[in-house]
Amino acid sequence: MAANRSKGTKPELKVRHWLWSHGYRYRLNVKGVPGKPDIVLRKYRTAIFVNGCFWHGHEGCSLYSVPKSNTDFWVAKIQRNRERDQQEYKALHEAGWQVIVIWECQLKNTLFDDNMRKVEHSLSANLLKFA
Repeated sequence: MAANRSKGTKPELKVRHWLWSHGYRYRLNVKGVPGKPDIVLRKYRTAIFVNGCFWHGHEGCSLYSVPKSNTDFWVAKIQRNRERDQQEYKALHEAGWQVIVIWECQLKNTLFDDNMRKVEHSLSANLLKFA
């Protein structure tokens, strides 16, 4: 468990690299923003969370399954993570932020470009809203 990172994960680095190479400038894990999102784009009033499918319990995903040992612990832990995520998203929305959640499974090579274009479209729409 100690080897599992909460910051600077491979999926997060992949998203960050794409954003930076496409001209989007951001800050990481900003404490002043509710929920301390992975990526914050203040210009777009957008918070991006890059969620691991297992740790955040991505329903219907092949990367998420409940471990066969210590099942009660894992079910409770993942449920707490989901509840915390929903509270953070709600707090951000109430503060006027747009929330984008990118799941680990959406970053597979075959899906990556399409999903990042959707993120880019969302950012453009949000910029128009706050311009």
